[in-house]
Amino acid sequence: MSDTRIERDPLGELAVPSSALYGVQTERARQNFPISGLKPMPAFVTAMVWIKRSAAETHKRTGRLPAELADAIIAAADEILSGKHRDQFVVDPYQAGAGTSHNMNTNEVLANRANEILGGKRGEYKPIHPNDHVNMAQSTNDTIPTAIRLAVLSMLPKFLESLDRLAESFLAKGVEFDGIVKSGRTHLQDATPIRLGQEFTGYGRIVKRNAGRIEAAADWLRDLGIGGTAVGTGLNAEPEYPALMVEHLSVVSGLDLRAGSDPVELMQSMGDAAAFSGSVRAYALDLNKIANDIRLLSSGPRTGFAEIVLPAVQPGSSIMPGKINPSIAEMVNQVCYQALGNDTAVATAAEAGQLELNVMMPVMAHNLVFAMEILSNASRVFAERCIDGIEADEAQCAYWLERSPAIVTALAPKLGYAEAAKLAKEAVAKNLTVRELVVEKGILSTQELDEVLDLRAMTEIGVPGEREGKSQRGR
Repeated sequence: MSDTRIERDPLGELAVPSSALYGVQTERARQNFPISGLKPMPAFVTAMVWIKRSAAETHKRTGRLPAELADAIIAAADEILSGKHRDQFVVDPYQAGAGTSHNMNTNEVLANRANEILGGKRGEYKPIHPNDHVNMAQSTNDTIPTAIRLAVLSMLPKFLESLDRLAESFLAKGVEFDGIVKSGRTHLQDATPIRLGQEFTGYGRIVKRNAGRIEAAADWLRDLGIGGTAVGTGLNAEPEYPALMVEHLSVVSGLDLRAGSDPVELMQSMGDAAAFSGSVRAYALDLNKIANDIRLLSSGPRTGFAEIVLPAVQPGSSIMPGKINPSIAEMVNQVCYQALGNDTAVATAAEAGQLELNVMMPVMAHNLVFAMEILSNASRVFAERCIDGIEADEAQCAYWLERSPAIVTALAPKLGYAEAAKLAKEAVAKNLTVRELVVEKGILSTQELDEVLDLRAMTEIGVPGEREGKSQRGR
């Protein structure tokens, strides 16, 4: 038996691997685009199969496609959705514009498998043809943007769940560390006191806020332009097709979807995808900052801040025995840098559309889905293998706090800014704490000093030394 079969398309004949479920157009794309060695993201493959399956359901319902043929396409789609034949989706993400190659890859795989189900042979495309039946009433130009929306929405629950997991981990540490007062830092210089729990609670709320922003941006992706066909006008699609497609897609995907009010608009603009990518970018920026903070707070163990201790997950050096690095936080940094690059690719591709179509959709699809995948996994791992296991070094926090000249800020309301600044400068010059210097100079009585330099009280709103008095006057 030959290792290849000969198939034909408008360009002529081409040998296709005899075992392949894909066909001649996919093989041309495979040969034309040996670019990255990457395959399409699984969520994107699933989304395209959802579309083809729903189209077969729709055409069976309208009578445009004979039930026997529709049922075979549906059966082939269900095999793929169950995990079979995934290795047959072989077109590199960096391919010809719009995604025609990926669309035809899906059409050919489904057609060949459906024909086998009906007793036919691969490559003969009888009785089911990739274009005439699997792609009926569709165009690459409406299926690919629809698949992008479906792929992102299908990954949204996992993505948001990972953010919630990370946020809850930070918030739990916020409660655990609430009694630990430490030096705040601004400009990487000593600042007024803050509780370690306040820092970690802030991180948790930042992540939760990002989750809300991402969820809101995703809602725009629920509007589908399927049925717009070539340029958004709906040529070759029956009038009931768009609504039926949304109905069937909602069932097969389990997603909350809507028929877009203007398919032309949804084909011309990739703004919804770009806006969603922007919300993912905002999360990557915040997450990167948080990972950097964790690395700073754990720096040491003897020559850095060393206010927190990270769980040791692996040896940190091939030459320095006993060295432990913030490995998980460093991984998160790298993921965030990649996600920022993904968004840049999406943004520039979204701008590159012309007239009725944006042909840069394949690279947008890959970058959007890939960014969600890696950020989702990184957020979960960050929570499980780093944040959950963090311990606080309360003594080290107290050590740095007591030596911080910034606590002189609490004296400013009593002494004035200029005098307080002089004290801070003198404390640093004499290597004294602010408390030691004030006692040495006899500026305040012991009671006044204790009231003003109540470090825990300095982490709450109010004027140092006046809280109790105000409270009593208010009774």
